[in-house]
Amino acid sequence: MSQLFSPIKIKSIEFKNRLVVSPMCQYSSEDGFATDWHLVHLGSRAVGGAALIITEAIAVSPEGRISYGDLGIYKDEHISKLKQITDFVHNQGAFIGTQLAHAGRKASHEKPIAGGVQLAPHDLNGWQTVAPSAIPFTPSEVPPIALDTAGIEKVKHDFKAAAKRSHEAGFDVVEIHAAHGYLLHEFLSPLSNHRTDEYGGTLENRARLLLEVVASIQEVWPHEKPLFVRISASDWTEGGWTAEDSVILSKMLKQSGVDLVDCSSGGNVASAKIPVKPGYQVEFAEKVKKEANILTGAVGLITDAEQADAIIKEGKADMIFVGREFLRDPYFPLRAAHQLGDAIKWPLQYERGKW
Repeated sequence: MSQLFSPIKIKSIEFKNRLVVSPMCQYSSEDGFATDWHLVHLGSRAVGGAALIITEAIAVSPEGRISYGDLGIYKDEHISKLKQITDFVHNQGAFIGTQLAHAGRKASHEKPIAGGVQLAPHDLNGWQTVAPSAIPFTPSEVPPIALDTAGIEKVKHDFKAAAKRSHEAGFDVVEIHAAHGYLLHEFLSPLSNHRTDEYGGTLENRARLLLEVVASIQEVWPHEKPLFVRISASDWTEGGWTAEDSVILSKMLKQSGVDLVDCSSGGNVASAKIPVKPGYQVEFAEKVKKEANILTGAVGLITDAEQADAIIKEGKADMIFVGREFLRDPYFPLRAAHQLGDAIKWPLQYERGKW
């Protein structure tokens, strides 16, 4: 049997295999509400055999959205449709997580299909962005407002309230988004955080907000449910966040009760030169797993069964987070199991079409 289709238990949940649908923004919401598109998009990946499906980044506040088309969980009215989605996923024998996010200085953008440009506060569908420091992502963008003490407290409250709603909506896992240049990553990186208070300067200070968000979420998120954090393990830029920093942070996260670190990279520096190739981020998952002694997820151009299985077999990561390949093939796990010679349960409706 392959290792890719071996189960893994994290807290009270036993995942049937190691394949996770990575968060992928759909830009198909209005005022944060999920739609039938999200039901079909996420539900079809559950039908396809993934053990865990994670939603796109769900904004914890209106100003935390990347665009006006982002999914949100910043008011109670969002819960009902999300509960329909989690119920369907559970009925397919899979688990579902929500990725809680705040876009920080990378918020207030047009949808990618419309160009993806930043929208100024006075533009239609635009608003004022916030960040640890008043440094724009690119020189041409409107600078964000540096968060004051009240603003930081609001961020922590918003994540906490979003986690409570996530539980009420039936989600099994919360993943805190601290990667890709969004707010919590902006605090972590010395390239975007020039603060001189207790949230800036040393690595410990720059990690303070993330650790406080973890603590605030744990006040309302059931202990028996897993808590993940996605990080950008490197800024790919001199003077920025490094893999060594990620190990230190991951040790802090483990001590704080985080169960798994999802290791991505980049996103905080527009000019970063990233050496993209198959599995180019797996080394980060391996380093964090071995040096911080915490479960990790590997992500980044993992596109075939043998490649994914080898990562697990060689002890480089504990779960495989797949994005683009799941867009191309919602039934990737069914195909991968066939290629690796593993048995996998097909939906009853599809039994007659099995290989």
